[in-house]
Amino acid sequence: MISPLDMKITDINCECLGLSRLCLMESAGKSLAEEVGKIAVYTFSKPVKVAIFTGSGGNGGDGFVASRYLLNRGYEVDIYNLSPTVKDSNAKINYEILLNMEPRLSHLNIYNIDNVEDIENSQIANGDDSSEFIIIDAILGTGIKGKLKPKVRRAVEVINDSQGLKVSVDVPSGLNPETGNVSDIAVKPDYTVSFHKIKSGVEIAGEELAGGSVICDIGIPIEAEYFTGYGDLLRLKNRSKYSHKGNNGKLLIVGGSKDYSGAPSIAGLSAISGGADLVYIATPKPAALPIKVASPDFIVRELEGDYLSLDHLDEIMGLVDTVDAVLIGPGAGRQAETSKLFNVLASKIKKPLIIDADALKEVDSNLIKNKENLILTPHLFEFKAFFDKIIKELDIDFSKVKISRDSGNYTKIDENITVFQRIAREIKGTIIIKGEYDLIVNSKSFKINKTGNPGMTVGGTGDALAGLVASLFSQGLCAFDAAVVAVYINGRAGDVAYNKQGYGFSATDLVSYIGSLLVSR
Repeated sequence: MISPLDMKITDINCECLGLSRLCLMESAGKSLAEEVGKIAVYTFSKPVKVAIFTGSGGNGGDGFVASRYLLNRGYEVDIYNLSPTVKDSNAKINYEILLNMEPRLSHLNIYNIDNVEDIENSQIANGDDSSEFIIIDAILGTGIKGKLKPKVRRAVEVINDSQGLKVSVDVPSGLNPETGNVSDIAVKPDYTVSFHKIKSGVEIAGEELAGGSVICDIGIPIEAEYFTGYGDLLRLKNRSKYSHKGNNGKLLIVGGSKDYSGAPSIAGLSAISGGADLVYIATPKPAALPIKVASPDFIVRELEGDYLSLDHLDEIMGLVDTVDAVLIGPGAGRQAETSKLFNVLASKIKKPLIIDADALKEVDSNLIKNKENLILTPHLFEFKAFFDKIIKELDIDFSKVKISRDSGNYTKIDENITVFQRIAREIKGTIIIKGEYDLIVNSKSFKINKTGNPGMTVGGTGDALAGLVASLFSQGLCAFDAAVVAVYINGRAGDVAYNKQGYGFSATDLVSYIGSLLVSR
């Protein structure tokens, strides 16, 4: 089972592997035709006509492709196109192929349905022989939002009233593809043909609402689901045009010391580039001025002393109450008093929390085991140190575990991911393991990120990632989604920086490209 959003992401991420969505549509349409052919042979004792109701999206495109294969099998095909202006680019290509098949040698009729009256005048609505039709519902699929438009609604009624055998493509039109609910009216098919995996709404709706379930493999590699790609940008939230300052993420960074002011500054700059409205930085006095100079956009809370300590707890917790997410660790150092503060903060903070850098070396893993709204950002050695007790309790040999180019053997990769997931199941949060390939993992899911390059060994790119993760977390993404999008975009920003500047780029150069990459979805 797969959610509609994850299916859309997977479709787009196929393109990152070089597999076009046009190819996927061709495969889906062919598979649909094959399944309809099987159903026809099983159900009917004589030849039948096929009527395909199509919409303007990818579902309609699947129907257009299927019509070609059904024509080649000898079927007479009628297409009732509810959207003469086909919006999906790949569907449009396949629609134009059908239009170009003139003068017609195939038994194909195309009816453009401009209004409800056109539906009323159709053979399906008026014929007594509709039982001799196979009716394919390729109208809406996973694209439904709210109530159906009158023309679509009447088409659904006509389909349901007919005596023909009904087949829905991917999701019955009108059925919520995620929840399985029907808010208005939906096609009640005899079969639903799903591509790649059954959609969550179809699984929930069951046979009563979605008919018999048929799942077709259309050649989507498993890597398209488990590698990050620009499809993952669909996880980003859309802003309301009525939103105002602070509605789109307020973030607190707790870090810095008399020795380090750059790390929290870079994290803050990255957070702003990632779309957070307000970035607060709580930092010791010696670091406060350099951080203020780094950007006038920061709201800096100057704390007494050279290092963070328990003396600052009440002041920091007061700020925590005003923000949506908290990042602790960048540039804080490893003083004993700082360690005590971070452990208390990890225990007390109930809001989305990101533990990075020096905080990873100090926080007791037992304090965060039950936090779901948590993201950890270790590299491999920090991961091993942070989870050392758990690794020993599970009796895991961690000496050869890694995710990199030289571990390309699929058996080894699978074994390594299994090890990380075993450890991740001991907590409820999400972990980003940074490396040549990044691994984002929690107790239920994982993703591998391949963006980035050796130039990102320059200081500060990890702080940029932490700030971006925190920014997206503060904007309402769940922990896993925030981690996936941030890791992908941070690596892509590094790749853009490399393409423009070679290895002579800095972390602040990388940060400057983040905003434009988020827009490019």
